[in-house]
Amino acid sequence: MKQNEMIDLLHNRYKQRLANEKKWVRFYQILIFLCFFGLWELAGQRAWIDPLLFSTPSKIFNLFITKWNDGSLLPNIGVTLFETVLGFILGTLLGAALAALLWWSTRLSKILDPYLVILNAMPKVALGPILIVALGPGFVSIIAMGTIISVIITTIVVYTSFKEVDANYIKVLQTFDASRFQIFREAILPASFPTIVSTLKVNVGLSWVGVIVGEFLVSAKGLGYMIIYGFQVFNFTLVLLSLLIIAFFATLMYQGVELLEKRVIKSEKRG
Repeated sequence: MKQNEMIDLLHNRYKQRLANEKKWVRFYQILIFLCFFGLWELAGQRAWIDPLLFSTPSKIFNLFITKWNDGSLLPNIGVTLFETVLGFILGTLLGAALAALLWWSTRLSKILDPYLVILNAMPKVALGPILIVALGPGFVSIIAMGTIISVIITTIVVYTSFKEVDANYIKVLQTFDASRFQIFREAILPASFPTIVSTLKVNVGLSWVGVIVGEFLVSAKGLGYMIIYGFQVFNFTLVLLSLLIIAFFATLMYQGVELLEKRVIKSEKRG
């Protein structure tokens, strides 16, 4: 057997092992999912858990169908999705822009560094009532909540990535009299793309937290409102339905970011 044929054979076996591994991982994921909801249903039906407090998947599904048919579910989902996606985008863009500004001005970064640490340590959720008073009890304050909760951590992580770019890249560009903007565009930003994309994963969860907390405080629509209303009327099936919908869409957003990350990695390998 020729050397090239041997290499191809080994490569195909390796790809086959990876494919089998993916199939087994998916199988166990589905198995855990089915077992979890199956046990939950059984425990509720047999009263092993309090069915009033924890409900059952069948009751949640029936409520989903009812809410879907009466047209009350989609508007609430749409409001929360709009607020979350917008807060997610704004938090990421503002955080990356602030990180770029800090990298651009060493003096400014030294001045703001302790304040960034303080703001990062501060529980951003506590700012909710202040935002509501300042911006009014509307979707603007909720979007601001979703933005603020992720902008500081984005700034810190991305700025750290900017600083850790290999200094040799910068020196090479400086020998060709590259401007600071050119250095940022050609070396700093491309080298930090993986970190920026990874930060998006964190921001997915943070944006949902910020928006839901904002809806707890002020909204008359949205999934956060449905959760609070469910608690007020002791309809915990409605609460759990809202939580499962949040988990579903948060997972979709996370998977979207993972897809973007894979594309960035592939483009870097090609480059």
